[in-house]
Amino acid sequence: MTTNNYEGMFLLDSADYASDPDGMSQMLTELIERLGGTVAAHRPWQDGRLAYEIKGRRKGLHYLVMFTLDTSKMAEVNRACRLNEKILRTLFITHPKVLFDATVAAINPDGEHAESGEATEEQPAEVAEAAAE
Repeated sequence: MTTNNYEGMFLLDSADYASDPDGMSQMLTELIERLGGTVAAHRPWQDGRLAYEIKGRRKGLHYLVMFTLDTSKMAEVNRACRLNEKILRTLFITHPKVLFDATVAAINPDGEHAESGEATEEQPAEVAEAAAE
């Protein structure tokens, strides 16, 4: 079982998110966790007008989810996202551990890593040096 660190960007319908932000956040985290993944951090990223209409919508909210998951389950995640009418588009990127941890630390301003509950104390210079290696 090989696991990867993923950044998932979900484009959601703005109206759906505005009417139930907690429910939409829970829907995304449950989607990952149901397939055996662990959500390290998540947050709304940007809400605004889209450059072009997607599934009949002109506005969308970008929602960022950082998670770890078995690589064999990514096809199931993609399928579940395509079948969900509230998710307009998705983009998944794999990250090395150093970049993943730095992004999670930036998303969680209190320094808590949602996966382990431990505070991370990495300095940006240390992260840059480790990424260069």
